[in-house]
Amino acid sequence: MRQQITKYYKLEEFINSSLLSHQVLHIYLSNNYIGDEDASGLGSALANCINLSNLALDLSNNYISAMGASGLGSALANCINLSNLTLNLSNNQIGIADASGLISALTNCINLSNLTLVLRENQIGAMGASGLGSALANCINLSNLTLDLGSNQIGDEGASGLGSALANCINLSNLTLDLGCNKIRDVGASGLGSGLANYINLSNLTLDLSGNQIGDAGASGLGSTLANCINLSNLALNLSWNEIGAMGASGLGSGLANCINLSNLTLDLRENQIGAMGTSGLGSALANCINLSNLTLYLYWNKIGAMGASGLGSALENCINLSNLTLYLYGNQIGDAGASGLGSGLANCINLSNLTLDLHGNQIGDAGASGLGSGLANCINLSNLTLKLEENQISAMGASGLGSALANCVNLSYLTLWLMQKQFICFGL
Repeated sequence: MRQQITKYYKLEEFINSSLLSHQVLHIYLSNNYIGDEDASGLGSALANCINLSNLALDLSNNYISAMGASGLGSALANCINLSNLTLNLSNNQIGIADASGLISALTNCINLSNLTLVLRENQIGAMGASGLGSALANCINLSNLTLDLGSNQIGDEGASGLGSALANCINLSNLTLDLGCNKIRDVGASGLGSGLANYINLSNLTLDLSGNQIGDAGASGLGSTLANCINLSNLALNLSWNEIGAMGASGLGSGLANCINLSNLTLDLRENQIGAMGTSGLGSALANCINLSNLTLYLYWNKIGAMGASGLGSALENCINLSNLTLYLYGNQIGDAGASGLGSGLANCINLSNLTLDLHGNQIGDAGASGLGSGLANCINLSNLTLKLEENQISAMGASGLGSALANCVNLSYLTLWLMQKQFICFGL
């Protein structure tokens, strides 16, 4: 029997409710000018919810600091039946010791298996991140963890300390870490990876390191250490807006190629400097992920050029089990040669059934559009295709050539095509 979810949007209404009756509870108090006193009062009420098993609590954008966070944690420790907790404390005034104290109290929730903790835009710093990780390591039954520490200036020391400490969560199988905009450099990325390498039961990992200062050494080190996560099957890695070049992209790919059980990969490298060599090297390395069936690559604004696009296509043709592919190559000056080369390479992905290609803003003309179409026409198992080709130089002749070529995709049933600011959607081709 499904338990009823009880929702509250006002603090007073919850405090005056029948506290013992709550089992599944959602409380939304974002932007409510809540300070330490109100947070402690909320905690006291929650402590009486002894039958509570699932709690989602949104206290973002308030004025909670040390006293409020501590009181809230101490109260939640009395919820001995709590197994699922989502706690959003983003954009408050929580500092170095406060986050650790909050989690230390939660270690008394001995049945806690699923935890989502959002602490972005506070004042946690390096020591706070390390202490938070050490406290979480004592949550012995934790199997699913989502931790958002974006914009907290944790730096290299905090990233390394957090990774090392969380390795002690021996039952952790699903982990989402958001460490974006935290002044993490090569040392921190490699240190975080070294910690993650000890997560022996980890099967699903989402890691956001966007907007940091990670270069080639950090990207390569992270890839090498992730290769030790032997049970990893699903990985989403966001390294956008860093300082990664060709060597870093190739090194990252080489490391990930050793993740022998990896089947689903989303890799975001937009706004770096990986260039043609880095793109080709990344693709060649990923071709060694023999179980990879779903791949999404974000490579916007990386100066890939024609050589990089062609090299990527040639490399991906070796991903023999690839069935779903999404490539975002916007703004990379690949031109006609790059579009044609990419299409020729993808033609050899014999198991490809779903393809999304974003090539808009790439100086592609008629020859490139026709060449791309000719290559894709050989994807014999392709059933769903989305092509974004706007902001190029494709005329009516190029569009006609593209259409004629795609007509040979005998198994294509759904086509979405963007050309010259117009969208065409075709069903049952």
